[in-house]
Amino acid sequence: MSLEFLVASGIGMVTATGIYLILRGRTWPVVLGLSLLGYAVNLFIFAMGRLWQDAAPILSASGRVADPLPQALVLTAIVIGFATTGFVIELALRSRHESGSDHVDGHEPGHGPGKARDEAP
Repeated sequence: MSLEFLVASGIGMVTATGIYLILRGRTWPVVLGLSLLGYAVNLFIFAMGRLWQDAAPILSASGRVADPLPQALVLTAIVIGFATTGFVIELALRSRHESGSDHVDGHEPGHGPGKARDEAP
């Protein structure tokens, strides 16, 4: 098995897990799914710079050199992803506070939009 196949399989599994969590009905799995999708994109960007073996990380007089651009893009994406995750968590907490439910659309399953939370259906 090649290293490229393992990296591609790993990226695919993280992406599939992120999409599965995004499609859940609660806010916390959606936040985790968005984070996992961000990690999958970071891995994809990192893998776009090729998987080098025995390449120098900085310019030297001999041989191959690893491309620093994907590494810089991933570092930037990590910082932006951290800020975005904090913002999405704040939105989820605010939605929970205002609607009284952590369901994505603000309504618990089995309760209609016009019914109170504590009433029996």
